[in-house]
Amino acid sequence: MVENRNLILGICGSPRKQATEFAVQYALKYAAEKYHFDTDFWTVRAKEIKFCIHCDYCIREKKGCVHKDDMQELYPKLESAKFLLLGTPVFQGTLSGQLKTIMDRCRAIIAKDSEVFKNKFGMALAVGGDRSGGQEIAIRSILDFFQQNHIISLSGGAFGANIGASLWTHDKGKEGVEQDEEGLRSIRKVIKRLAEFRSMP
Repeated sequence: MVENRNLILGICGSPRKQATEFAVQYALKYAAEKYHFDTDFWTVRAKEIKFCIHCDYCIREKKGCVHKDDMQELYPKLESAKFLLLGTPVFQGTLSGQLKTIMDRCRAIIAKDSEVFKNKFGMALAVGGDRSGGQEIAIRSILDFFQQNHIISLSGGAFGANIGASLWTHDKGKEGVEQDEEGLRSIRKVIKRLAEFRSMP
């Protein structure tokens, strides 16, 4: 699989077409219009994604995952993108179960190629109904996944996007994110930082 060094893959970890999907799409649109990135979008919504059962098929066979579900569509996208943007709603104070399952299922392509994610760049965003609903914990969980798998973590830096993009919906779904100017600014800061790394090998 040839890596596209100008491609951002945005993954939405929400089963609803609401705030998180809007936020990920907003980030991709901004990256394309402001910095001329190629973009791709994938959502867990309406997808069949089975849990990793730790059967070690991927370790033994080096042929990917034993499950044949909608992750088969996502794997080549993960392999080809240079930049990964993972977005999650806050469920019970942390990331969604759907996004966690995607992370777990990445074991299959890592077992096949231990350097599949090496030197890719990763960003995180989290959307919560409360101001302090678990956004930072959710983002940290995504960053831990990046750290473990040789993905270089990027954030928007101090004063607004310290570890990633955090958004607050006031429990108004998509409308709440559209009105959260500070949250949208944190997305723009993350994308701006990402653009600085486009020419790196």
